Amino acid sequence: MPISRSLIFHPIFVFIYSIIALATSLTLYIYWYIEVSSGLKQLVQKFNLDVHQVFTYETWVVIMVLSILVAIILLGIFIIFIYHQKTFLLYRMQNNFINNFTHELKTPVTSMKLYIETFLSYELPRNDQMQYLHYMLNDIERLSENINRILQLAKIESKAYQATFTNADIVKVFHNYIQNRQVILKNCLIQLYEETSQTYNAKIDIYLFEMLINNLITNALKYTKHTVPQINIFLYKKKKRIEIVFQDNGVGIQKKELRKIFKKFYQVGKADNMTARGSGIGLYLVQIIARLHKGKVFAKSEGLGKGTCFTLILPSQ
Repeated sequence: MPISRSLIFHPIFVFIYSIIALATSLTLYIYWYIEVSSGLKQLVQKFNLDVHQVFTYETWVVIMVLSILVAIILLGIFIIFIYHQKTFLLYRMQNNFINNFTHELKTPVTSMKLYIETFLSYELPRNDQMQYLHYMLNDIERLSENINRILQLAKIESKAYQATFTNADIVKVFHNYIQNRQVILKNCLIQLYEETSQTYNAKIDIYLFEMLINNLITNALKYTKHTVPQINIFLYKKKKRIEIVFQDNGVGIQKKELRKIFKKFYQVGKADNMTARGSGIGLYLVQIIARLHKGKVFAKSEGLGKGTCFTLILPSQ
């Protein structure tokens, strides 16, 4: 089977060729030097010449210096190769992000356009009008959240966002979030579990914290096969920290993917025959917001079809 031209000039193979060429050159040079030295020794012995006039210690210094230079060249090639691979991976992830985010923007716009055209073309009963208006509100909310994610991510990464931290009750923040998003969450079962004897106060930026909650919840809504997505939120107080656990009944994540899902633009792809959706920045933004709050976030899953559990740890007040 013939090897394609693109495969021959792939950076990995070029890197391997370079290493082989350098190693071969060094080996041949050393071999040649040893052979020449052996011949010169015989010549010196034959004509009773002074050994120091033919062989000097500088020759071994030259070999050592050349060996060091070759090692530096190999290291340089390796660094360039790693940099190239990371750049290529970032380019591919950015390209996927653009394609997916364009889809995320286009879908609600197309949906709203269809509803508006229906309004203009037909006389609809009041009940149908209200239903369509609710659908359009959902699309507008979805569109707004996607745009806000990008804007806030750009601000946070450029350090232009000025966070305002206040001592807040986490339980009240959750209740306010759920209350303000009843339209979006009406087909979702969200249960909040807390120990009534405990207080859950933390120093947070309420706007960013609600964005973190929203990203985790919408992520659970996207990746599920259930008609009614279910999200259980558990609050624990442990010494000087608060643990918030988001447990869903979604499609789950393979264990090999768990450490990758918080990377920028990263998407798991197909999970349990479901095509990945979203922009690939939701969980990355969750991690950034957690770090701004001097906390951390990690995920656990028993595998595909067994749901996912996200744990957020924050310092308590």
